[in-house]
Amino acid sequence: GFIEELWSLLERNPEPWNIYFYLRRQMQKMFGFGGWINATWILLFAIFDTSFSNYSEDQCSWRGSGLSQQKGSVEQISLHCSEGTLDWLYPKGALRLTLSPRLASAVVGPGGSSSGLITACVKTSDQFHGAQLYLERDGVLELLVGDRIESSPPPRVRCFSRLPGEKLALFLQATPHQDISRRIASFRYELRGDWTAHMSLDSNSISSEDACRPCNNTEILMAVCTSDFVVRGNIRTVEEDENLRAAVIKVSATRVFRQKYALFTGSSRLASRGEIR
Repeated sequence: GFIEELWSLLERNPEPWNIYFYLRRQMQKMFGFGGWINATWILLFAIFDTSFSNYSEDQCSWRGSGLSQQKGSVEQISLHCSEGTLDWLYPKGALRLTLSPRLASAVVGPGGSSSGLITACVKTSDQFHGAQLYLERDGVLELLVGDRIESSPPPRVRCFSRLPGEKLALFLQATPHQDISRRIASFRYELRGDWTAHMSLDSNSISSEDACRPCNNTEILMAVCTSDFVVRGNIRTVEEDENLRAAVIKVSATRVFRQKYALFTGSSRLASRGEIR
């Protein structure tokens, strides 16, 4: 099937252009020589639409690209969970993120605001680069995380609180760069407050089946083309690092197709081992 042929192609040559020419040949077979161009544009638009500006199905996370964003523009994003992630590839312009968790009606006050204090925490990835992260509080911006460089210390968890009726948002602004190297500004967020004990009352709460699902063909293709590493292997353990306040995933890779950083080293002839944070 499609996935088996894609893996076979990656084993021979994992470069993105080879994937493009493989898809081009398949389209020529399906649509003829004259129709493959239109089919290619349809596929590319579908990929950009579903992967480069994409909410997760549960509205907890967002992944997008600044390649299609106008310079100086601000894209509005709203997420509706108590925790999730944001990944912004090739930052350009700005993003304004509103966190609006689905609260139980018993703890929501007039106007849909929470009746108590809510604390939000964000932690940027180790490779957070290409943007600055601000807290917007009643129209005033406060810098949380600057554009990281290679010599920057490990990222810290930044927390802030929201009082009832107070308007808060996260604002990401792209920083100018002369080169066109790959950059990604990503972070994880968590919200905690006096409403957490009542989350089971929320009829719109997310089930474990919705939180984890197999990737479709388009998502797999885009992950192969844009990820920092592409490997085949098994997850050995998942451990909590108290110093980093993050989970450390130890992976045994039987095949390393591509890696931007030296995460996986050949400890044996059969497998390479690496850690993902």
